Amino acid sequence: MSRWSKRFFILAAALLAIGGLMLPLPSSGQAKGERVIFMAAVEPKGGVTVDKEPHPASPLPTGGGYVLKAPDPSGRWEVSAYQWSPATIVVQQGDRVTLEIVGINGAKHTGTIERYATTPFTVKRGQLTRVSFTADAPGVFRIYCDEHKPTMEGTLVVLPR
Repeated sequence: MSRWSKRFFILAAALLAIGGLMLPLPSSGQAKGERVIFMAAVEPKGGVTVDKEPHPASPLPTGGGYVLKAPDPSGRWEVSAYQWSPATIVVQQGDRVTLEIVGINGAKHTGTIERYATTPFTVKRGQLTRVSFTADAPGVFRIYCDEHKPTMEGTLVVLPR
């Protein structure tokens, strides 16, 4: 576990202990220790015209996670970044977890969760993808999309019981 991951894990545990971070409660029909977490693959974007703000001269990092469109004939340019929403998921060790992920933006997202979903899963626009696992080991694990690096990365935090 990296130094950053250890610090994040300790911070998450401390926030949980003082009530600043809340775990999702089971919804009706769920047993204790079962978590259904609703997620989305999203692309926040913004745009402006060059008369209000010049198009950036420096390129953004490569990998598909950032998209910077050049000005169109009217002078409007856009920038966007792909993300998982929510980007951080907190569960307890031993929980049976189901992620229900809907694709909002982007035609396809090939996702992986370190340790828990090492066989890639695919999220497509307008479709629901379910990923289920038992959170058997505490730690901090990356959730990422192969098509949209470096921005489409999230975190699964598994707190010890």
